[in-house]
Amino acid sequence: MNIGVDTTRCCGAGQCVLIAPDVFDQREEDGIVELLDATPGEALHPAVREAAAVCPGAAITVREPS
Repeated sequence: MNIGVDTTRCCGAGQCVLIAPDVFDQREEDGIVELLDATPGEALHPAVREAAAVCPGAAITVREPS
């Protein structure tokens, strides 16, 4: 799994941080998403998928290995 974030689409809702805090954080100054781990371990994959699914700005992309 490879994760990307588009900070221009992020609205700062913070759902990703609540769901997967080992992978996502928010900038102090404006709440925009920060990616902490672009290739998290398999144990975090379900949480990352959920975070991407609930992101109101569709700012998170998840690329699954083929």
